[in-house]
Order: sequence, then C-alpha cells, then structure tokens
Amino acid sequence: MGVSYTGTLIRSGEERATLVRRTYGLVFVSVIVTALGVAFCLSQASVFNAVAAHPFITMLAMFAPLWMAMQARREFPKNIILTLLFTFIEGIFIAPFLALAEQRAPGVIGQAGILTLSTFGVLTLYAALSKRDFSAWGSFFIVGLWVLIATSFLNFFFQSAVAALWIAGATVLVFSGLLVFDTWRLLRTNQYGADDYVSAAVMIYLDLLNLFLALVNLLSGGRRN
Repeated sequence: MGVSYTGTLIRSGEERATLVRRTYGLVFVSVIVTALGVAFCLSQASVFNAVAAHPFITMLAMFAPLWMAMQARREFPKNIILTLLFTFIEGIFIAPFLALAEQRAPGVIGQAGILTLSTFGVLTLYAALSKRDFSAWGSFFIVGLWVLIATSFLNFFFQSAVAALWIAGATVLVFSGLLVFDTWRLLRTNQYGADDYVSAAVMIYLDLLNLFLALVNLLSGGRRN
C-alpha cells in the first residue's frame, strides 16, 4: 500500500491541457536537440576526442545549464534556452558511448530508439488511463535509482560484464517505473502549475534518456555475448 498523497486533485481542464501541451512539446524538442548534439559531436573529431578524454568536464558543462534552467524555470524564454542548451550538451556527452555501442553492435541505436518510443507510448497510456494511485512508486523507484548508482559505481572498479548487463536491465525497470510515476504526476495531480512545464519536461526527458541508454547498453551487451 502506498502512502497518502495530497496532490491528487485535478485542476481546471484548460490549465491541465496547457501544462501537458507545453511539457510534451518541450520533451520532443529536447529529444531532437539531443540528437543534434550527438550528430555535432560525431561530425567534429576534435570535440569527440575531447569529450571522450574528459567526460567529467563535459558532465559539469552539461549540468550547469540544467541547474540554471531549474532556477529560472518560470522565466520565459530563458528557461527554454537553458533547457535546450542542457539537452544539446547532453547529446555531445553521450555521443562517444553511442558510437562505441554502434561499433560493437551495428543497428543497436535504431533498435533501442524504437523500443524506447514503444515503451514510452505504452507506459504513458497506462499512466493516463489507469485509475491506480501511483504515489508510492516515486519513493520506491527513487530508492531503486540510488541502489543502481551505488552498484554502478562499484562495477566501475570491478568491470564485470555480467553485472553490467544486470544493471542495465534493472535500469530499464527503474526508469520505466519513474516514467509512469512522472507521467501520472503530470496528468493526475496538481503538483505543477501551468508555467511549470520545464520542471515536468526535464523529469520525463531524463526518464526517456536513461531508458534509451540502458536499452542500448543491454542490447549491445547481449550482442557481445
């Protein structure tokens, strides 16, 4: 049984429609901008080599605009510009990983993309149409996320291929659950106002991105074995 949740009252239909339209519009634009970031990095050998050699510096450069976007999440157009800057740098950051995965298992990026879009559609419909209260899912899958972070950190030192596959599979499960929770929170609760689309979009975008990366890792790992 889940804990009681106070934010389950549905606000006006007009405000809800505005919030959902803005949120998913920003999510889809962010995905496109991320793809452009990947393409840019792959087309620039100097950028690609710098990112591959200094991933932590790239990560810091990526999270800086995200932090600023969250601080200015209701200040249009600053919030949009910073969010898209974050997603573009995100694409640059993940480009070496995607290139390596595609090299090891040709076609894996397309397969993972199709699976991610299919999963997104199914889980979004489930969250939208289900009458269940998903409030307990948030804390449950957040705990699962922290466990994944800890195990991934340990596996960074032990470099176990089997453990990496298990972690990738668990990551798919965790971010699928978080996607359902974040979608339900957007569609069924009043935690967001009509101008909080940046916060909502970033959460769903990160769910999708991590789900996609986990599927790439899982599929390419399966091919290697």
